[in-house]
Amino acid sequence: MRAGYHEDVASGSNGVLAVNHTVVCDNPQPLTILPITAQDPLMARKEEEVAVQAPIISQYNDQIRPLLDAIDRLRLLMVMKEGIQLPTIVVVGDQSSGKSSVLESLAGISLPRSQGICTRVPLIMRLQSHQSPAPELHLEYNGKIVPVEESDITTAINLATDEIAGHGKGISNTPLTLVVKKDGVPDLTMVDLPGITRVPVQGQPENIYEQIRDIIMEYIIPEESIILNVLSATVDFSTCESIRMSQKVDKTGERTRAVVTKADRAPEDLFEKVTADDVNIGLGYVCVRNRIGDESYEEARREEARLFQTHPHLSMIDKSIVGVPVLAQKLVQIQANIIARCLPVIVKNISEKLNANVSELERMPKALTSVADAMTAFMRIIEAAKESLRKLLLRGEFDEYPDDTSKHGTARFVEMLNHFSDELRKSKESDSTKDFLIEEIKVLEDAKGIGLPNFLPRNAFLRILQRKVDRISIMPIEFAEKIWDYIDGMVTSVMIRHSEIYYQLKGSTKRAAHNLIGKMREQSMNRMKEIVQMEKLTDYTCNPDYMVECTKLMAQQENFVRNVNAALKKTYGPYRVSLEGFGDIEVEHLRQHCNFVHQAFDLKMRMTAYWKIVLQRLVDSMALHLQYSVHNLVNNDVEEIVHELMGPDGRGIERMLVESPAIAKKREKLKKSIKLMKESKDVVAKIMDRIAGYDD
Repeated sequence: MRAGYHEDVASGSNGVLAVNHTVVCDNPQPLTILPITAQDPLMARKEEEVAVQAPIISQYNDQIRPLLDAIDRLRLLMVMKEGIQLPTIVVVGDQSSGKSSVLESLAGISLPRSQGICTRVPLIMRLQSHQSPAPELHLEYNGKIVPVEESDITTAINLATDEIAGHGKGISNTPLTLVVKKDGVPDLTMVDLPGITRVPVQGQPENIYEQIRDIIMEYIIPEESIILNVLSATVDFSTCESIRMSQKVDKTGERTRAVVTKADRAPEDLFEKVTADDVNIGLGYVCVRNRIGDESYEEARREEARLFQTHPHLSMIDKSIVGVPVLAQKLVQIQANIIARCLPVIVKNISEKLNANVSELERMPKALTSVADAMTAFMRIIEAAKESLRKLLLRGEFDEYPDDTSKHGTARFVEMLNHFSDELRKSKESDSTKDFLIEEIKVLEDAKGIGLPNFLPRNAFLRILQRKVDRISIMPIEFAEKIWDYIDGMVTSVMIRHSEIYYQLKGSTKRAAHNLIGKMREQSMNRMKEIVQMEKLTDYTCNPDYMVECTKLMAQQENFVRNVNAALKKTYGPYRVSLEGFGDIEVEHLRQHCNFVHQAFDLKMRMTAYWKIVLQRLVDSMALHLQYSVHNLVNNDVEEIVHELMGPDGRGIERMLVESPAIAKKREKLKKSIKLMKESKDVVAKIMDRIAGYDD
């Protein structure tokens, strides 16, 4: 949003400036502010006595005053905390730049003065032209409205500041509002911020500069803010901290106006400074003379007018940019324009914020008031959680977690099963070449008995099988643990997500889910142990692959035995034999066991063919058991969570009637925001209706 404005200025026959504003904003219909009139300070100088008695600027007409009242009302409602930015004239300046003197001249009252920082909190000054001869002043802070006599205003501001920012010289970002209703003051609302200082004085925090900077930046960053930069004529403008800060947020200067104070103290170069504009002040300069000593405001204005008319250097400055009356007029014009420009956007933002809050409140879970309501909500949670688990663990539908692949259960199951299968095949028991036939020979030696020599002892085969199964028996158990750890995390995560809005259920839901998975884990461990024991108990398969593989391997027996004998007859190595399916095999260790090589080879080939069946059966059994367990978990066993949460007496469900502190806090915050937005909408609706009435 831009703060520039268009104005047509014409001088009437009575010497009064007429200013017409037409503003084009985001609203399709331009909002037109009818002319306002202001006592022209330049013409008033023709009759000095008249100028002294005249007000700084005449009050807003009936069309303008309500706009400012509406914005002030919104500011009082603190809509800015809801992200609704308001048009604001923000007064900034370095310490001792004469900022307080400018504000005093505009308001016609005395403000606190002291060594160091005078303004320790943001001071919102609401000036209202008032026809009553007696001024009316009051302070607003900490929810209080405190009437103040004009003569006591300095003391009252100091006391209020101490209450807000504490005694001493620290600062605070909590604003203090000063309302001045007085005849002759311009209708203005400004925010006066603490003067910028880099070096802390005694009693100030070491980071005073950073604190002040943060407050100033908070107020001047919004595009709706007009920056009134107060500069002392006695310094180089480019060295002023206030200029550096404003340039950071308003590089083109299109929403920055400068007020040059203390013109009488450094008049020689002032003309060149304001005409050269080395610091890029887009809205231009106004030069003023500060009130000195015990001068009355009328005397100060008279001296100011005389100074800029008669001083050899200052009289060179264009009369349209000198004097407090000119400053007041220009601020009034800028304020009227920026309010008119922003108002349609404010109306739009308030409506959007209200609608968003209402929608969010409606999406929140309704506060449960009865056990029946709690039971209905609870069963809805359980059914939603079951459906989510069916999608993730059974059907492979991941629309609820499209980007979180760790929750894509069916895909992760396949990955884990494939990894389990690979680990089994890579285990030492699947390495058939190391110490080839030695284990078989030892078992055959132990199995010797009275009988025919060409029969393979079955107990030898079973003994080797049992040893091999024993050595891998931990792997299925570890895999089952891994699978159930994953399922535990999935079930717990899904259950907590669906019960998140009922914080009192989260802990007990997690505990109940752990208990259920723990029970199923134990059942699964027992099943894995049974499968392992079954593999050790006997050797059996109807899988034709066994006979195919065994026949293929046994076909090499005679050739292998012949090659071993030939290799061992050599006087020196290498003593290796090539065997299809095994590669090159070292056979020197068989020299002492030649009588058993034939039978040991038979036993080895049968075990090799059968071991592939065993490993595949372990993987298949685990896959089927996993699918069966997950199916039961999702469709049947989840009900155990329901029973545990309800408790033996069925009263556990009553815990749901106690709302989460976070949810309750959020609900209350939304209600307050909605109430505030409705009040704000009423405020702007009334002013928009009034503007529409002008068009009629």
